[in-house]
Amino acid sequence: MRDERDATAPSESSNPTGLPAATVRSRVTVPLRFGDGYTVTADLATFHSLTDGQEHVAVVLGPSDSDRTPLVRLHSECLTGDVFGSARCDCGPQLREAVERIATTGGVLLYLRQEGRGIGLYNKLDAYALQDQGLDTYEANTALGLPEDARDYTAAAQMLRALGIGELDLLSNNPDKAAQLRALGLTVTHHVPTGVFTTAHNVHYLRAKVVRTQHTLPLTDLTAG
Repeated sequence: MRDERDATAPSESSNPTGLPAATVRSRVTVPLRFGDGYTVTADLATFHSLTDGQEHVAVVLGPSDSDRTPLVRLHSECLTGDVFGSARCDCGPQLREAVERIATTGGVLLYLRQEGRGIGLYNKLDAYALQDQGLDTYEANTALGLPEDARDYTAAAQMLRALGIGELDLLSNNPDKAAQLRALGLTVTHHVPTGVFTTAHNVHYLRAKVVRTQHTLPLTDLTAG
């Protein structure tokens, strides 16, 4: 998707839920390279007036085709998985997969500053310590006095509207993402599952996501890799 989207705020008629308008702040072309050697060129877009005040980034990838629904992933920042390759989650492989799939079809990856499902890096590492004592990822958050999942996708909806996207195919296993986007006035046409990326260290984490929050991961595939 190489065209420059209209950076002006959407009209009231295109935004029936009254979602606060954001605008594109800047857009710059950046060549990306992943650890396995995969390379792709993307446009990185930043925004004005996001409701949560965070520096979220849109990674615009692939061909632009007005007749094709864009593929979109809402990817929550994960320093341990995305940068250091932690095997305790599936975030790094999901990010890598999403970039290539979106680059092939055309669409956007929203990189959202929501470390640890919105609780922050330090709290996430504290939750890891509790998981080592037998709690699952949601129980660990609760034991710390935090929400099981603190993420709000209002800013994500603002970013998509600012890029001119009102209808999308959502690349995700998390039904809450689609539910929130729909409540914010966006049309999620298809819910496209990601791959299943298991390791010996993340099977219990993935199972907890299925059992506790109905992620669309096949339990039969959740065996140690």
